[in-house]
Amino acid sequence: MHKQKNEKTYMAQRDKRRKSITQTIPFKREGGLERRHTYWSLFIMVLSFSLSTGLLLASGSLFRRVEPVWAFLVVLFIIAVGIVFDMIGMAVTAAEETPFHSMASRKVRGARNSILLLRNASRVSSICNDVVGDICSVVSGTAGAAIVFRMFGGESEAAWVETLMGGAIAALTVGGKAFGKNYGIRNSNYIIFQVGRLFSFFGEGRPKQKGKA
Repeated sequence: MHKQKNEKTYMAQRDKRRKSITQTIPFKREGGLERRHTYWSLFIMVLSFSLSTGLLLASGSLFRRVEPVWAFLVVLFIIAVGIVFDMIGMAVTAAEETPFHSMASRKVRGARNSILLLRNASRVSSICNDVVGDICSVVSGTAGAAIVFRMFGGESEAAWVETLMGGAIAALTVGGKAFGKNYGIRNSNYIIFQVGRLFSFFGEGRPKQKGKA
């Protein structure tokens, strides 16, 4: 009898805790996928396929012609591009919009473009991180394998060198992106402002009102 009473007390306390957690944590569930989000995902897929295919074909043709030293420099450049875009993609999700409104009111060059970037943060981040960043990682790895194959051909040492090359490229990419993510979060407003200034040379952006964003 005493055991049943303890079990009922335990069950009551557990249900009370669950109810308390549900009420205090503001869970929010959105509706189903919107059509524009589906179209955007399909657009990203097509863009990624087109860019990666084009870059792989171009890099393969390039690395068969240039000297290995220049090919290494091209690989390093590709890795650097991926790191920079990954940093921008992180910064756009961490930056705050409020300071740019004050700058826009004083007609500071690039402020309007920065606001436009922040109001499309999910798309900008998707392009920078998922499209450019990941494609650069794939292309740099493929390029490294092409360089090793050109230098060693079908020799037995090629497998070891290719493994070391792949490890070095992966280490540079991962380490660089880790540094870029940290720097992007800590200096997000500054990075987005500089990107906005760059875009301002191609035309001043006119951000939509918050209610229409």
